[in-house]
Amino acid sequence: MKKQMDGWLDTLKVDACPNMEEMVGMLGKHIPWLCRLKNTEQDPEWHGEGDVYIHTGMVLNELYQLLAEQNNTVQGERRQALILGTLLHDIAKPCCTKRKEIKGIERVVSPGHEAKGRSYLAYRLAPLHLSQEVINMVLGLVGEHHIPKRLVIRESGIEGYLKLSRRVDCELLYYLEMADMSGRYCPDKKQQLEHLALFKLFAQEYGTWYSEEDPSATAYCSWQRHLIAEVGHYDADTQDLIFGNAIRDREAGNITTPHEAVAKSYEYRDGYSCLMIMCGPSGSGKSSWIQQYLKDYYVISLDDIRQELCGDRANQKHRGRVLQEAKTRLKRALASHKKVVWDATNLRQDFRDQLYELGYAYGALVTLVVFQQSGEEYAEGNADREYSVPKQVLARQLETTEWPTPDEAHRFWIVRDRHVICRMGSLLRLAI
Repeated sequence: MKKQMDGWLDTLKVDACPNMEEMVGMLGKHIPWLCRLKNTEQDPEWHGEGDVYIHTGMVLNELYQLLAEQNNTVQGERRQALILGTLLHDIAKPCCTKRKEIKGIERVVSPGHEAKGRSYLAYRLAPLHLSQEVINMVLGLVGEHHIPKRLVIRESGIEGYLKLSRRVDCELLYYLEMADMSGRYCPDKKQQLEHLALFKLFAQEYGTWYSEEDPSATAYCSWQRHLIAEVGHYDADTQDLIFGNAIRDREAGNITTPHEAVAKSYEYRDGYSCLMIMCGPSGSGKSSWIQQYLKDYYVISLDDIRQELCGDRANQKHRGRVLQEAKTRLKRALASHKKVVWDATNLRQDFRDQLYELGYAYGALVTLVVFQQSGEEYAEGNADREYSVPKQVLARQLETTEWPTPDEAHRFWIVRDRHVICRMGSLLRLAI
């Protein structure tokens, strides 16, 4: 069965155009929400074609027509990712759809289905025979497919397009959204397609469009070359801090050239702290990975602090006190320019944001280390732990995870089977 699945997935890289029924038949076991699309309604004005299953099938057909016209640029793994991203772009609508009164009219809405879909898929794509690059592209397409029209409507400048380009392949996103809009019945389709045409023009103008001549090129390639020439003699961490700050300053509108980034770096390049933030459910191997690879780091473990203060590492009654003590220790370590690691699940966006802000405030190099496996692998890891959590707790963690995006920290690493298999944000290799 595995060989059959691997072979089928490989055909998506070449010329296969499977219909909706075939897609659900092959992937429904691995991605159960696919089997719920037929029972998920959509607003009749915005989606006159019917339920999510019908819509997704129409979108796939529109995509295949686009691919036939553009097959010179969308090939191999990018084609595979685009087809899967298109199939799964509304995967979370079954759990997000509800009825809501808007201006006195009851409408069918699915708020947050993009981000929820990305989080849902993060653990379910891992067992499939897909490269990490493809998984990253699919998660980006699903999680960001509402952004192109928003950038145009809000008249966003280059900063919004640069930020988006670190989350997703903008060309693939354009094709997905063209198919998404074409594969529906709605009164404003013409206007929406015009928005997408403008998105393409701006993405090309701002250098965030895929380059057929140089497939590895990104919007920050010229910045990389300049920074390598200026600070390439520093160690890798220092280079990454300078590059990471340059990107953050550029996307905040604080600077416009890499020369400014180099000038700003003089004040911190010879003395700074390093903050590693773990992200993964119980049983993902965070603590053992820290022991193996971060031996010279000062570890702040919420479990250990609970043990110190409450006598029980599982005691959740004094969460505020535990968190306050952990933050106090973190601030001291950052102020002392130490290498420090925050060992907790950090599955919620708002929890991670607090840590990022502290790290940035103290001038630290901030790295998010994400542990990505299947739900079954997490369960096995949890069962093997000395201090395992109840199965229902782990299930709740997986259900409520808010999967991070590559632009959250200076560096974004993905760990699987104890090895870092993907590094984003490094000066010498900026990757989507």
